[in-house]
Amino acid sequence: MAIYKVLLYYAFTPLADPEAVRLWQRDLCESLGLGGRILISPDGINGTVGGELDAVKKYRRKTREYPAFEDIDFKWSEGNSPDDFPRLQVRVRDELVGFGAPGELEVDERGVVGGGTHLTPEQLHDLVAEKNVTFFDGRNRWEAEIGRFTNAVVPETKTSKDFVTELESGRYDHLKNQPVVTYCTGGVRCEVLSAMMIKRGFTDVYQLDGGIVRYGEKFGDSGLWEGALYMFDNRKAVTFSEDAAVIGRCSQCGEPSSRMENCSDLACRTQLVVCDGCASGGLYCAHHRAAETLVSR
Repeated sequence: MAIYKVLLYYAFTPLADPEAVRLWQRDLCESLGLGGRILISPDGINGTVGGELDAVKKYRRKTREYPAFEDIDFKWSEGNSPDDFPRLQVRVRDELVGFGAPGELEVDERGVVGGGTHLTPEQLHDLVAEKNVTFFDGRNRWEAEIGRFTNAVVPETKTSKDFVTELESGRYDHLKNQPVVTYCTGGVRCEVLSAMMIKRGFTDVYQLDGGIVRYGEKFGDSGLWEGALYMFDNRKAVTFSEDAAVIGRCSQCGEPSSRMENCSDLACRTQLVVCDGCASGGLYCAHHRAAETLVSR
């Protein structure tokens, strides 16, 4: 029986020819039968790929042979089947993470310049024991509906582009002189977010190294994390143990759930928390239901 695995990774490093890297990565994945999503920019690479274990191991080894990527921190995750990643996307973008501020990020061979202090999961616990820390969610708000760190601040963000507006809104100015720990799925979004926060006057900024994935590997559901982790593939969400709390509530009926599905309106990209019972029917976000009510009047 085949064993399926998923790799999450990123590396911030200057790339002189992103298009050449794209072609190489595309050909490498196709030769190994891997699916997934890989983004490349002049500032580095960010990817999630999945497939049979031996193929994923070969991909990791071959990618590390490229000098700029030799120190990539690959994070392993359990796969279910080839359906986790039914296709392969390898693209070049202006930004590795789409914050809508491509000229703001500064990167050198050591990574992001001026970012937050990296914390291992163990160092995070030490910091929490010493200081009154505020967790700051670096993901889209709907991702936090099924899982987040205890008492985390969750900004009103539908996409990463909303973070600039949120940070400059004044809502979080009371945190500028307090210890703030940013976190996200695998760490890549917080690399950028922490640097953006520091440029906007936040003075004591940290980032969880390896993100929620690495934290879950170490502490599972016995630490400061609560709930399930949303994933941008057909798995939708994963948990770190059978004891994971269910903190999400079905958007249709209010029942506890960690299941995420798309709004049934094909023109809408909203993700909704739904229970198994409601998932069999039409799923519509609040905006769609409000529009339907106006039309019916």
